[in-house]
Amino acid sequence: MPGRIRVKLLDWAPYIEPVDIARANARQREAMQVTPSSLGISLYVRTLAHDPESCLARTILFNAIMYTPGGLPRADRELGALGASVVNGCPYCTMVHARRLADLTGSDDAVTALWHDRPDRLSPRGQAIWSFARALSATPSAATPDHVRALRDAGLSGADIIDLIHAVAIFGWANRLMHPLGHVVPAARC
Repeated sequence: MPGRIRVKLLDWAPYIEPVDIARANARQREAMQVTPSSLGISLYVRTLAHDPESCLARTILFNAIMYTPGGLPRADRELGALGASVVNGCPYCTMVHARRLADLTGSDDAVTALWHDRPDRLSPRGQAIWSFARALSATPSAATPDHVRALRDAGLSGADIIDLIHAVAIFGWANRLMHPLGHVVPAARC
């Protein structure tokens, strides 16, 4: 396999003017405070805050799926989100989840293997998660009992498989929500 890759930073630019935090109403401010990370209030969240009720509901659900302790390990959730984002053609989410996967595993081996279209270089568990996430994202009915059997054979419990389905499915929604609201731009920082 060719050399290691470095995942380049991308930013997301909205088509709709994001909510100005200083001018936000109380409900918008409340919705923007429930962010999925401690990195501040992103332009994406500020754009979603135009509809504070759905922004709040979406963010609470997103946090419960991706950040709740226990269940499927975070790295496995990120691999599922990465598979969904690749299939859905969302370069921003692909970049974010590739970086998180590398951070969580302490290695860029999985990301490098996937960049070079070598999922066979993943562990059997990684291969099963990757294959399932891609099938479920392409067409839900393409995720077959054989995929579930491979996940079980790789050590995932029934509860782990449900966690994985949630992670993949929320990125079906997130990717489709992000695309019409904005576009990817090269990051100003590297």
